[in-house]
Amino acid sequence: MEFTAKQIAELLGGKVDGNPDVRVHSLSKIEDGVPGTLSFLANPKYTSYIYNTQASIVIVNNDFTSEQVLHTTLIRVEDAYGAFAKLLEKYYEIKQVKPVVSEKASIADSATIGEDTYIGPFAFVGENSTIGSHVKIYPQVYIGDNVYVGDNTVIYAGVNIYCDCKIGNSCIIHSGVVIGADGFGFAPHESKHYKKVIQVGNVVIEDDVEIGANTTIDKATLGSTIIRKGVKLDNLIQVAHNVEIGENTVIAAQTGISGTVKIGSNCLIGGQVGISGHLTIGNDVKIAAQSGISKNIKDGEIIMGSPSFAIGEYKKAYVHFRNLDKHIKKLNDLVSYIKKKNDF
Repeated sequence: MEFTAKQIAELLGGKVDGNPDVRVHSLSKIEDGVPGTLSFLANPKYTSYIYNTQASIVIVNNDFTSEQVLHTTLIRVEDAYGAFAKLLEKYYEIKQVKPVVSEKASIADSATIGEDTYIGPFAFVGENSTIGSHVKIYPQVYIGDNVYVGDNTVIYAGVNIYCDCKIGNSCIIHSGVVIGADGFGFAPHESKHYKKVIQVGNVVIEDDVEIGANTTIDKATLGSTIIRKGVKLDNLIQVAHNVEIGENTVIAAQTGISGTVKIGSNCLIGGQVGISGHLTIGNDVKIAAQSGISKNIKDGEIIMGSPSFAIGEYKKAYVHFRNLDKHIKKLNDLVSYIKKKNDF
């Protein structure tokens, strides 16, 4: 599908500077632009590329001033980055699959399917499950019994959602995600044998949550593991049983959250963070990558290290650690000096 510069400018509320009839059919980075593609310039560091790019159209801010001859058509807007993001949304919508239910999908007779929903080949929907309207369920998705999936949610290929779980509206669940597997619960016996503790809870995911590829969220032993509204989870994250993650918290890849942890709202947690069980992490907390959390964290704290402590103290301690060899040499020199003095 092709669009002219004039059509794109009208969509974005921008102004064409160049040929309004030039056409594009795909998107590109400004440094890799080729004819027939559209790009954008928002970061001044990339300004030099606009003079050599082969992209047919480039979106720029209204205040952009050219210092050389341009070979591309410009679309001037108030916010080039925001405008390009809007175009990406439209581009994504165009590429979406049609709202049909494949004959090769397996859907229980007792399941309820909403309007304009896509269910791909070899997807499975269990007994008494409810799938909302405008949902997209890609091939080979497994949805167990008594599951609820809200409107406008996208579930990519290979996702497994166990029975009794609830997924909110406008969620995005990427390939390989497992929601509702058993929590890691085992009771030790005197014989050193571990007996499995049956997990009878579920997982509740509220609206506007995005879950990255191959992330796993275990169901609760009793009650619910809860992911609150607006949470964004990266790839390869482990969320254990009975965890609760507060609204709009963002967690980067390879983080592991042990059972019954309570994480507040608006937190930022870096990659490869490990959080011990039964802890409470307050609101607006920031945790640096690779930190090990073994105690509760108050609202607004910034934490770093393993075991973690306040980031200011950590940085001071790290300076001394980097200079530890010099300090030891000075100490040894001082010991040698004292010994020589005592010999006289």
